[in-house]
Amino acid sequence: MIRRLRSIPDPESPPGHRGNGGDRARVDVLQGALPSAEDVERVAAVFRLMGDPGRVRILATLLEGGEVCVQDLASVAGLSDSSVSQALRLMRAHRVVETRRAGRVVFYRLGDEHVRMLLDMAITHAGHSPVVAAAPAPTDPPAKHTGPTYQEPS
Repeated sequence: MIRRLRSIPDPESPPGHRGNGGDRARVDVLQGALPSAEDVERVAAVFRLMGDPGRVRILATLLEGGEVCVQDLASVAGLSDSSVSQALRLMRAHRVVETRRAGRVVFYRLGDEHVRMLLDMAITHAGHSPVVAAAPAPTDPPAKHTGPTYQEPS
C-alpha cells in the first residue's frame, strides 16, 4: 500500500500563504499527517544508500538479475569485491538486500517488493528527467589555478 499525505484544500485562497501567518489549522493537519520522526530517518537512510552511483549499479544489477554473487556484482558494477561486500553489508543492515548461501557462495537479492518498486521508479524517473547542472553563482570570481590540486578520495 502506498501512503500518501491527504490533500487538504483551502477554498478561500490559492495554495501557499494566506496573509503573513499562513493557515494554522491547515499546518497542524499537515504536520499530523507526516510520518513519525523514526520513519522519516529510515526513509532518509534508504535514500542515502541510493545516493552512491556504485550502490545504484549494484542494486540495478540485482533488480535485473535476481540473485547474484559478490564476484558477479563486482564485475558488472565495475567495483572491487571488497567495495561490493562493504556496500552489501550496509544495504543488508538496512534490509535493502537479503542473502542465500549455497555452500561457500553467498547470493544477494533485493530485500522485498517495496525496494524493487522504489528502485524501479527511481530509475524510470531518472530516464524521464533532464539532467540539471548547477551553474556557478554570478558573484563567484573565476578560480585561479595555482598548481596541482588534491582531492580527498570518496
